[in-house]
Amino acid sequence: MILDQLSQAPGISGQEDAVRDIILKAIEPHTTDITIDSMGNVLAMQKGTDSANRPRVMLAAHMDEVGFLVIGHDSDGSLQFDSVGGIDDRILPGLRVCVGKDGLPGVIMWGPIHKNREQTVTKMSSLRIDIGATSKADAQGKAPVGTMIVFDSHYGKMGKLLRGKAFDDRAGCSVLVDLLANGPYPCDVLAAFTVQEEVGLRGAQVAARTLQPDVAFALETTTAHDLPDPTADPDNTMVSVNPAARVGAGPAITVMDRSIMVSPRMIDLVRTAAEAEDMPYQYKSRRGGGNDAGAIQLQNGGIPSATVSIPARYIHSPVALISQTDYDAVVTLFQRVLADITVEAYQLT
Repeated sequence: MILDQLSQAPGISGQEDAVRDIILKAIEPHTTDITIDSMGNVLAMQKGTDSANRPRVMLAAHMDEVGFLVIGHDSDGSLQFDSVGGIDDRILPGLRVCVGKDGLPGVIMWGPIHKNREQTVTKMSSLRIDIGATSKADAQGKAPVGTMIVFDSHYGKMGKLLRGKAFDDRAGCSVLVDLLANGPYPCDVLAAFTVQEEVGLRGAQVAARTLQPDVAFALETTTAHDLPDPTADPDNTMVSVNPAARVGAGPAITVMDRSIMVSPRMIDLVRTAAEAEDMPYQYKSRRGGGNDAGAIQLQNGGIPSATVSIPARYIHSPVALISQTDYDAVVTLFQRVLADITVEAYQLT
C-alpha cells in the first residue's frame, strides 16, 4: 500500500504531476505499454494469463484532488483564491494550506473570533490566504496566478482508521497499484490513473476511448455520514440520518448517482464476488456525486461500467478517515472479480 505517499503528494485537477511520478514508479515492474496521454492520464496494460477470450477490464482511479488556485493578489500581500472541485466554504476559515509545488505554508485568513460570533458562513470570495508576504509584488513573486494550493495535512492512523488528505481518490489509486502488484489475472487489466475527475470526469473520457475496454470499474471513495446526530436524537446515541455509506461496513457498491445508473448485471457481478469472499458489502444509492464510471459508460458505443468505493468520513476536507479493513476488502474483492470475470457476466446479449 502506497497510500501514505499518494496522500501527501500535492495534485489538484490539471496539476497531478507529483502523484503521477509516484504511480509511474510503482507500476513499472508490473505492467507494460505504460503511456502518459495528452491529458496527463497514466495508462498501462497487464496482460492476462488465459490464452484466449480474455476480457479487457478497465480499472480507473483518479489522481486529482480538490484544492484551490491563486486568482489574484491584494496590496497587503494576501492571496485571492478560488476552489478547484467541490469544497464547502464552512470548513475554510483558519485552515492551514500549502501553496505551490514547494508547499509554501499559508493560512486562510479570518477576522478575530470575538468579532465573528454570528453563525454566518464567510464565502470563499471574501477570504484570503496569508503567506507572510508584505506586498502585492512579494506575493506575486511567491505565488503567481495559477499556483496550486492544497490542504496542509499529514497522513497517519487513528486506531483502526487511516487519516489524511486527498483519499478521494488516492485511496483508489493505491488499491489499483496493489491489484497490479498482485497480478497477473486471467483477464487483461487496463489500468487508468485519470486526471481532472473533480472538475468534470474529463480524463476518464479520453482514457476509455484510448483503451477501448470491454468492461470497466471505477475504484473510488465515497461519502460516509455515519456519525451521531444529536439534533435528531435527544439521548445522543449513535444514530445517523440516511447515510450514503458506513465506515467499516465493507465496500460500497454504487447503484446510482448523479453520473451513472449501474446495470443490475454489473451490480450482481460485484455482489457475487463479495459473497464468494464472505465479506460484508453495502449499497450506495444516494443521487449526489459522480465519478469516472459515469463518463466511461458513455464512450465507444457504451461500456458496461460500475463503481466500488471505500467509505470516507469528511471527504473533500483536510482530514478524511477511512477504515483499513474497508481498504483491504476492496483489494480482495477485485482480486476475485479479476479472477472470475467472464464475458457472459456483464454483456446483455
